[in-house]
Amino acid sequence: MGVPVIGDGERRARLGRRQLVAASVRAARVEDVADAVVGLHASDPATVYLSAGARLAVPSAGEVDRALYEDVSLVKLLSMRRTLFAVTEGLAPYVSSGAARAIAAKERATLLKHLRDHAEGWDEARLADTEREVLAALAVRGEATTQELGRDVPQLRESMLMSAGKSYEARQSVGSRLLRLLASDGHVRRCRPRGSWLSSSYPWALVSQWPEVPVREAKAEVVRRWLAAYGPATVEDVKWWTGWTLGDVRRALVDVAARAVALAGGAEALVLPGDEGPVAAPEPWAALLPALDPAVMGWRGRDWYLRPEDVPALFDRAGNAGPTVWWCGEVVGGWAQRADGEVVWRLFRDVGSAAERAVAAEAGRLVGWLGEVRVTPRFRTPLERELVAG
Repeated sequence: MGVPVIGDGERRARLGRRQLVAASVRAARVEDVADAVVGLHASDPATVYLSAGARLAVPSAGEVDRALYEDVSLVKLLSMRRTLFAVTEGLAPYVSSGAARAIAAKERATLLKHLRDHAEGWDEARLADTEREVLAALAVRGEATTQELGRDVPQLRESMLMSAGKSYEARQSVGSRLLRLLASDGHVRRCRPRGSWLSSSYPWALVSQWPEVPVREAKAEVVRRWLAAYGPATVEDVKWWTGWTLGDVRRALVDVAARAVALAGGAEALVLPGDEGPVAAPEPWAALLPALDPAVMGWRGRDWYLRPEDVPALFDRAGNAGPTVWWCGEVVGGWAQRADGEVVWRLFRDVGSAAERAVAAEAGRLVGWLGEVRVTPRFRTPLERELVAG
């Protein structure tokens, strides 16, 4: 008997149900949303709110604020693919050990080299002393911006002259780089922004240290959670999403006892043990998902939910996805918000009147909870620009 086959329709049913985008499976709490997709992309501050809002039964920025800044049950870590993710406090120790710490080590080495090459009087000892002073200052202040910490730790006000003599030379703040490093290391976290929830200007606070998790155990747990949300997936999908070496990916897949299945066309993929069988499709659903949403950025191989001819309109040249319109597990268009607050969209093909009504309803739902907020993606894409321009 051959391996079980999981076709495109089954994969779309899993996406709608497991990633909480079908209306009947939306969540009450943002922690459930984050766990359902493993982590919410956080490189663009708006994505966390919009991805969560699309999956919450009652969407609100306040619900995301609660988790990020009041309960601190959602934390941001520079981790998989050197991307900032918001993950739940329960998963954070595994993400930290399995992905973030290795990135932090590279970030530390890079920062130290830049300090030696582009600033004066810096070495490893001075960097370590400065880090200790910053943590001590935060312990006294409770929370503070990089600028405020610079009053207590003058070294943070120093800068590095990068690409000296070039037309594009620029100065980089030691403080901003060092605080990001401390965040990557799991020592500090971002607090509520000074401004709206779209702002990238935020103070910092100390983080309670998470329990130590062996690296191999941590990687296995991340892959187990990922396969539960995104499986079936190819080895290449797992490697792309994690950013790990092929050896690390294969060890983790062995550790979770991943089972082989076949995709449409015969390609081999993997699922968790016991997950080879069919999943009941949810009701027909539409979704307006934001730039960098976990659904569109979840796999390296995307042809089963995204037509190749639609990619140039929806992605920038660096591979960042823009806002997407979904119908029953497929990307069928893109959307944008104009300066007057109107949410507009374009469908790439005829999806039927029922789908068009559902998309319009989702646009109305989004406008309703955004209120006066205006969202422009950090990484803008051709279709998003066109729609904004009218």
